[in-house]
Amino acid sequence: MTDTAEHDDQVTDEDRGTRLRERRLAAHRTARRVFARFGFHRTLRERLAVLAEAEDVHDLDELSDVYGDGVVEVLETKVAGLLGTEAAVFFPTGTMAQQVALRCWAGRTGNPAVALHALSHPEVHERNALSEVAGLRPVRLTGEPRLPTAAEVRDFEEPFGALMLELPLRDAGFVLPTWEELTEVVEAARERDAVVHFDGARLWESTVHFGRPLEEIAGLADSVYVSFYKSLEAFGGAALAGPKELVEEARAWRHRYGGMVFQQFPTALSALVGLERQLPRLPEYVAHARVVAAALREGFAAAGVPWARVHPEVPHTHDFQVWLPYEPDVLAEAAVRTAEETGVVLFGSAWSRGGPGLALTEVHVRAAGLEWTAEDVKAAVAEFTARLPERVR
Repeated sequence: MTDTAEHDDQVTDEDRGTRLRERRLAAHRTARRVFARFGFHRTLRERLAVLAEAEDVHDLDELSDVYGDGVVEVLETKVAGLLGTEAAVFFPTGTMAQQVALRCWAGRTGNPAVALHALSHPEVHERNALSEVAGLRPVRLTGEPRLPTAAEVRDFEEPFGALMLELPLRDAGFVLPTWEELTEVVEAARERDAVVHFDGARLWESTVHFGRPLEEIAGLADSVYVSFYKSLEAFGGAALAGPKELVEEARAWRHRYGGMVFQQFPTALSALVGLERQLPRLPEYVAHARVVAAALREGFAAAGVPWARVHPEVPHTHDFQVWLPYEPDVLAEAAVRTAEETGVVLFGSAWSRGGPGLALTEVHVRAAGLEWTAEDVKAAVAEFTARLPERVR
């Protein structure tokens, strides 16, 4: 055995994954065509330029914020106005914002049980924070890849104080209910004397699917959390919006949680920039995501790839899933090679196992994606499938 072969044998799956991620990010950085160029793909200098361009949204000659005043208060007022709520409070993370919201509601209802989806963010991505930190008791309404139904809420076998709905439900494919289904679910919760909280990390882009303005959507819930970085391209941060009394209590809990940060002006300014520049463009991104999704379906059909799926078939937002019948590492390598050799990134996110011989990835369409025509997408699919191993195809 050669030294090289011995070395390859010693490389772990984690090492291979790290190298592949580095290659993917490097290819994305230099690519001439991508669907989205996120802020975290940019250099520190490029990110700082966002602040230099913030003069259009806030007076940069004002004193900087201290423990949540100044520009942070301006952002809170802006969010409350957009969502039609009495007040809003800034949080450094959405995880903290939702824990605080739900524990405040538990204190008011006297019931620590929170009804939610098995694929919701607190259940999948927060290391049991609702129970371990907030002292709440999550109960799962369903694990189906859709939002809970009114019947599931109405007929659930035990009481709960709050219903949390993630809109859209990211891990199910960025899916949303219909407007009628959503209103029925909310009514079912009210019948059980439960409050309703929206995990609206991506609520901003849900207006197209619902055909309703933000304030009408948010108005269904007792409280709403929104993120500033997922679609608005801010540096980070979140807000909890709702009744004034709830927001004031949330400020106290934010302090207890360590979220009363001395200065947040970079994040707050970048959020104001996002609300000014990105928010108005989200409907355009959603519309074009549907063009991209249709072209992907047609491209894989033309390439003869068996059981290729775009989910949802017509995206509910500007994000959606693609499912292909191959192992994740095979697809990841083909995606990176395509990007490196053609300068075109068709799939810029990681691939996850969806079952034996089945994998999925997420596609995100933003401003850069508007440059793609349907024919561009189909051509990129042909390049990608040509790099899949013949024995697999």
